[in-house]
Amino acid sequence: ERKSLPPPSPVKISMQEHFAINVCPGPIMPIPQISDFFPRFHDFPMTPPPPREKKILKEPDFGLSNGGETDGENKEKERKPIEEDRGERQEGVDSDDDDETYLGTLEFTLLFDHENNCLHCTIHKAKGLKAMDSNGLADPYVKLHLLPGASKANKLRTKTLKNTLNPVWSETLMYHGITAIDMTTKTLRLCVCDMDRLGRNEFIGEVRVALKKLSKGESKRFKMGLERITQVCSGCVCLYINKETVEQGTPVAEEERGRILVSLCYSPEKSCLLVGIVRCAHLAAMDSNGYSDPFVKIVLQPDMGKKSKYKTTVKKKTLNPEFNEEFVYEVPHDQLAKKTLEISVWDYDLGMSNDFIGGVELGINAKGVRLKHWFECLKHIGKKVEYWHALTQQGAPPEPPPQ
Repeated sequence: ERKSLPPPSPVKISMQEHFAINVCPGPIMPIPQISDFFPRFHDFPMTPPPPREKKILKEPDFGLSNGGETDGENKEKERKPIEEDRGERQEGVDSDDDDETYLGTLEFTLLFDHENNCLHCTIHKAKGLKAMDSNGLADPYVKLHLLPGASKANKLRTKTLKNTLNPVWSETLMYHGITAIDMTTKTLRLCVCDMDRLGRNEFIGEVRVALKKLSKGESKRFKMGLERITQVCSGCVCLYINKETVEQGTPVAEEERGRILVSLCYSPEKSCLLVGIVRCAHLAAMDSNGYSDPFVKIVLQPDMGKKSKYKTTVKKKTLNPEFNEEFVYEVPHDQLAKKTLEISVWDYDLGMSNDFIGGVELGINAKGVRLKHWFECLKHIGKKVEYWHALTQQGAPPEPPPQ
């Protein structure tokens, strides 16, 4: 006869209780203490433990071979080499962010052209750069600054090369208006960065070269390992604070105003003075975007009317404008010694008064290089004479009286 199924139990249990029935958790193991992994951490002072030797793991024999060892001692021996191996792996992780981590090398050549006051920087290539992107590669470019006084005015950069750790640029960048004094006091900083379109550009490493190591007219090739030097970072993680970015109306120190390259030539055939405004370099930033919209005004004093005043075109959003514009003053040579040439650089502002950046005066009452430039123009008739001049407060508009 078939046995009928037992009646259902009147006791109802939950699903959690059902799975908990007839489950043996096994022996309760003690919770490991932190002192088991770090013996030097104790609540009471004690002598430091002796250095541990790395032991090779052996299969547990459950106390059958040595008889005297307990199961707890076996576990302690097995735990030590595992802890040491874990410590070695941790050290490897920490060393990845160490300053001594290999970041790659950068090859470049520097040449100082004393006659034209130019510093030629040829960036050849980099090798073995640190991977910065998720694909194990980088999009590197090189950014140059002159120290002290790093700013957008003396910033140069190469093109960006995609998906490579061994980029070859073969690109020459030029600094204009570099004097012999700069070569003894300035340092060139070359930063290698990774371009990131979706976020901030990442800093990989940098090298620095004191310009006093260079000889006039001789090119010198460098191959240097990249380093990480403590710096204030924002933007590219290597974007330095532009101390020359000022608000409108804020006074600018003379050494921060910039330089201008001027050419003078007296033409005996036309009995006129030819004034060339070639370019400016390292101008002070007058706009909130860290740049200026510069143009140059020139006036030959004493005032000769409309024929004595000229101005160049406006160059948008630059601190190193190149004008290459020439202006003509019809004046006899014997009267030129009594004249003064006033040159001023301005920042153009649409619908507002223009901001004065800096100026320079050339004439018989000038001093130093400015006087030398004027004398050579008068002496060498028909010869074009070019000089760099530092912009100063000369030519600044008078301040309005306080109301």
